[in-house]
Amino acid sequence: MGSASGFEFTVRGDDVVIQHHGITATALRGARATEFLAQVQQGDPQLLMARVTGNYRRGNERAARQHPRNAR
Repeated sequence: MGSASGFEFTVRGDDVVIQHHGITATALRGARATEFLAQVQQGDPQLLMARVTGNYRRGNERAARQHPRNAR
């Protein structure tokens, strides 16, 4: 699986604004913003931002769509 890319974040006061390809994806406030800033220092910031915004592929979307239970 390829790595996430195109994410960037800016700190505005106590808020963290995460953008994907220049478009605001989410804004974190309070405890979530503080936790995010702590985790950015420990791991891959691109992957973390992908997970926080919900733009994180698990790799099984195609297989799930083709499963008989999900057929329409």
